Amino acid sequence: MAGGERDPGSRVWTVPNVLSMLRIALVPVFLAFIVAGEYLGALIVLVTASLTDLADGYLARRLNQVTRLGQLLDPAADRLYIFATLIGLAWREFVPWWIVVVIVGRDVLLAVLGVVLANHGYGPLPVHTLGKVATFALFFGLPVIMLGAAFPELSAVSLPLGWALTLWGAFLYWWAGAIYALETFRVIRTDRHSLGLRSDTLD
Repeated sequence: MAGGERDPGSRVWTVPNVLSMLRIALVPVFLAFIVAGEYLGALIVLVTASLTDLADGYLARRLNQVTRLGQLLDPAADRLYIFATLIGLAWREFVPWWIVVVIVGRDVLLAVLGVVLANHGYGPLPVHTLGKVATFALFFGLPVIMLGAAFPELSAVSLPLGWALTLWGAFLYWWAGAIYALETFRVIRTDRHSLGLRSDTLD
């Protein structure tokens, strides 16, 4: 590039990326609080992480520091907090382990689909709106369940609300996963069809 400028998308140590890394670094602290039964401490960490999430998104746009790394770190942090909340609450027997398997299993499916796409020369599929809604529901539903654990006087309201959001989020999570799977098969089928056409032409 002229003048030795680097592509903004290739920068690593930008303020938004550092905030995202800080958010990910707080995941073990967050999980440790839940496992120890210190739900108020866990909620404080979660609120702190959420504020850094808002801050890094705002700064990335404001400072024109949107990077490829940041685009990977942000959803990764969201998933890590969801997994940490699930594992911690299951460990404390606030949620059954099957809900952990259901939600984590969907991301295992997406990882497999990503490998399949990569083997055919494709990158990850665009994030579907349904997947964003599902992540939003889980990201709020699980902490609302935890809120009832931190403040038992709120549990009569927080537990039904938290479970409603969590179950709805899990359903949408798999719905989005099914869409990703169908789209993956469509891309592969189209790729094979185009290869067949090219082969016929060469013959």
